[in-house]
Amino acid sequence: MAKFDEILLQMKRNPKGVRYNDLCKVCDNYFGMARQTSSSHRIYKTPWHGNPRINKQNHEGKAKEYKVKQVLLAIQKLEDDHVS
Repeated sequence: MAKFDEILLQMKRNPKGVRYNDLCKVCDNYFGMARQTSSSHRIYKTPWHGNPRINKQNHEGKAKEYKVKQVLLAIQKLEDDHVS
């Protein structure tokens, strides 16, 4: 099991090769527990106006590249909002 910082670094370096379970760990840490966990999708609530959601899909044990990029953008926005 990879450490949290190592997972984030891997996500930034190679968003195509991220394991789905590792992405779930990162999302659980930043966005809380997923609203839905019973299928191949996990849906996370974000704190922004309009209540946008982050929806991740399990694709043969890997996270889809565009989903990893969406999570990275959401994490960056959270960190920017926290600093402001």
